[in-house]
Amino acid sequence: MESMFSSPAEAALQREAGVPGLFTPLPDLDRVYELERVAGFIRDLGCERVALQFPDQLLGDAVAVAARLEETTGSKMFILGDTAYGSCCMDVLGAEQAGAQALIHFGPACLSPPARPLPVAFVLGQRSVALELCVKAFEAQNPDPKAPVVLLSEPACAHALEALATLLRPQYLDLLVSSPAFPLPVGSLSPEPKPLERFGRYFPLAPGRRLEEYGAFYVGGSEASPDPDLDPDLSRLLLGWAPGRPFFSCCPDTGKTQDEGARAGRLRARRRYLVERARDARVVGLLAGTLGVAQHREALAHLRNLTEAAGKRSYVLALGRPTPAKLANFPEVDVFVLLACPLGALAPQLSGSFFRPILAPCELEAACNPAWPPPGLAPHLTHYADLLPGSPFHVPLPPPESELWETPDVSLITGALRPPPAWKSSNDSGSLALTPRPQLELAESSPAASFLSSRSWQGLEPRLGQTPVTEAVSGRRGIAIAYEDEGSG
Repeated sequence: MESMFSSPAEAALQREAGVPGLFTPLPDLDRVYELERVAGFIRDLGCERVALQFPDQLLGDAVAVAARLEETTGSKMFILGDTAYGSCCMDVLGAEQAGAQALIHFGPACLSPPARPLPVAFVLGQRSVALELCVKAFEAQNPDPKAPVVLLSEPACAHALEALATLLRPQYLDLLVSSPAFPLPVGSLSPEPKPLERFGRYFPLAPGRRLEEYGAFYVGGSEASPDPDLDPDLSRLLLGWAPGRPFFSCCPDTGKTQDEGARAGRLRARRRYLVERARDARVVGLLAGTLGVAQHREALAHLRNLTEAAGKRSYVLALGRPTPAKLANFPEVDVFVLLACPLGALAPQLSGSFFRPILAPCELEAACNPAWPPPGLAPHLTHYADLLPGSPFHVPLPPPESELWETPDVSLITGALRPPPAWKSSNDSGSLALTPRPQLELAESSPAASFLSSRSWQGLEPRLGQTPVTEAVSGRRGIAIAYEDEGSG
């Protein structure tokens, strides 16, 4: 049975771990998991206890990998097979609970910087890529050899991008190769000059060039995927890429390409709808979706300031992984905002499973900040850190006397005129923050209180002094299906 604020203990045993991954043959174990590099990383640090984090689909190889690393390094390995939030984030808290001195993350990763300093190594995997087929697919979709194009890939195919670029550069003059933006080791300094970091990747742009000038060729995905929209990494690329530039995806196994323009349009339309829902909302639930990513506390405070400035009520909810049963306990909340890493915030939700929409932080920023977006900004930011002070994309809230707060706004969903924030009309006697009750009591009016007053059952009430005093009597004994005073028939 689902409890109000957390999943029951037996849910971890009953939850299906997805499609079980195939066991990697032992001769291929070193190559697939880069065990030689991982062992060198552990020896260089001199770690005695190391945590190994695996996603569900790779747990079949976890024991063999741990045994091989213990044999080659002499260190004690701990397998982290179930994270509190998403498997793409580094489970630094779980590693610290095991007393680990380092963490090895296997599988797809969001590459978000950790909230606590802990040496981390990433093993993204090395999926095979048919280079000849990808070259033919690239040439078919990019007939102009002077057109600027960026090579992108899913994490497991990143190892093949340089080899693909080597085959294409004799013909294509303006080719840019992205690379994973791994977090810097503890105590290291940023390289100078630092390449552009966006979407969890580095883009070595030439001076004076902008990423918005480039089209994209993405190597990844699978033809057997039931729904390509369920890939959060590709979704954040499509949302953040310049709308006027071409974006093609290529299957690394078959070389089959697809124009992603239509899918990008659907994703942007969905996000614009969520922004409208956030503007109509009076109560916002802020879901803590990560505790291991840097600046999550600052981002939570920023979102609370946003909702307060827009005249909305916000409630912070720490529920672990959000499920429909958990969120259904808060019917007074109009929208939820998931404060998570870029991949976690865009993780697919089954259609119709949640009774209220779940937004990303960028959508709440667009709904509550009248100065958003700044000129020249990409249509969607995928990381909450881009919204905070110090980021080039940060947009401060306008001052209270700004005319931006007075701009008329009509809901595109209901067609009703949205009122200005409550604090803008605080001098109006018809909308006071403190409302007198018939009993001459003053209580702070709020959407949650109004929702509670409209419910037919509002919970147990003390009613002190309003019920007669009686002597205590013995209650019924037994269990619900067989009380002692009930007959056996």
